[in-house]
Amino acid sequence: MEAHLLEWLNLSVRWVHMITGVAWIGASFYFVWLENNLNRVNPKNGLAGDLWAIHGGGIYHLEKYKLAPPTMPDNLHWFKWEAYFTWMSGVALLCVVFYLNPTLYLLAPGSSLSGTEGVLLGIGSLFVGWFIYSFLCDSALGKRPALLGLILFVLLIAAAYGFSKVFSGRGAYLHVGAVIGTIMVGNVFRIIMPAQRALVAAIAENRTPDPALPAKGLLRSRHNNYFTLPVLFIMISNHFPSTYGSQYNWLILAGIAVAAVLVRHYFNTRHNSQKYAWTLPVGALAMICLAYVTGPKPMATTPDVAKAPAAIEYQPLPETALGGGLKPAVPAAPAPPAEPAPAQASTDFGKVHSVIEERCTVCHSAKPTSPLFSTAPAGVMFDTPTQIQQQAARIQAQAVASQIMPLGNITQMTQQERDLIGTWINQGARTN
Repeated sequence: MEAHLLEWLNLSVRWVHMITGVAWIGASFYFVWLENNLNRVNPKNGLAGDLWAIHGGGIYHLEKYKLAPPTMPDNLHWFKWEAYFTWMSGVALLCVVFYLNPTLYLLAPGSSLSGTEGVLLGIGSLFVGWFIYSFLCDSALGKRPALLGLILFVLLIAAAYGFSKVFSGRGAYLHVGAVIGTIMVGNVFRIIMPAQRALVAAIAENRTPDPALPAKGLLRSRHNNYFTLPVLFIMISNHFPSTYGSQYNWLILAGIAVAAVLVRHYFNTRHNSQKYAWTLPVGALAMICLAYVTGPKPMATTPDVAKAPAAIEYQPLPETALGGGLKPAVPAAPAPPAEPAPAQASTDFGKVHSVIEERCTVCHSAKPTSPLFSTAPAGVMFDTPTQIQQQAARIQAQAVASQIMPLGNITQMTQQERDLIGTWINQGARTN
């Protein structure tokens, strides 16, 4: 029951995060598009430009003032709660997914941090990231946006590298996304909204508004716009273990972030000309290159499972995988390597089946014995040889190539067992 309730809590918080995030991103994209597409030729007195648009069967006429209208309208719509609720639901999701069981989901196997230290590092990084970002924006770099953007990119990738040394791949990626999300909502809460309030107050008091504050808010809004696509990728990255599960996951994140920024820059500038059209094919080429370099590598050795049946020695399944605490057990010492097998040796599926039953069906079964799950995660089950064979590609990606499974290696799968499974898959994943 506890696992079932946690699953629905996860679903509910994730659903709220998605709903509010879509609303925030949609508003951000729309207003940047609106700003970029204003007709600024011979605007009316006091206006910066206007725009005519058609949508949903109606025609709209929008006008932007250089600073503000002479008098404040009775109804003025503000855009802030989308950002606030996206951040709050995101932090709640971090708590549900990572912080409730930090030694299992957050920390990398063998990490030197305790669960409490990992949680404190994760939470502290959100606020440290915001203060460093804000300091740099308020410094002389704020007047050199291109250089500022480059420095921010380097610092974020450095953070990804640091996270990858102590956090799981998913934990590292999601905390980079959380740092960026905190910067984005900090821009709204600390810069954009105060600038808008000052503008409204100046109009109400019949004072000339200070143009520096809206300009600062516009700069931070543009930063948020470029941050959006990398954050969206991070939100869906948990579905793609070849990215976060790689030993070079921080470099892969850097490459995808660059491609995302290039795509966003094209859409932000296409209203003026097509001089940045090259960013789209470059972004596509970058994704192709990343797909190539993250491809699975050929196995260096082949275990001799045909001639050395005793080579795979099972360690007792730790109690922490079946019930009670959730802290991963210390991995057992690997068995000594077997003699190289002849090229024509065929892997015994019986041994593969035994490994998967011992190490994987704790969670991936019609009736999981782990208290973490009431049903098999993602509906993946390994109860029968046919199910194992059908999931061979997924097993290869997550337990052999990236080794992100089992979660936190709570069942102590050894490298030799991973090699055994990889060899069986490379030989055609036969069950007879």
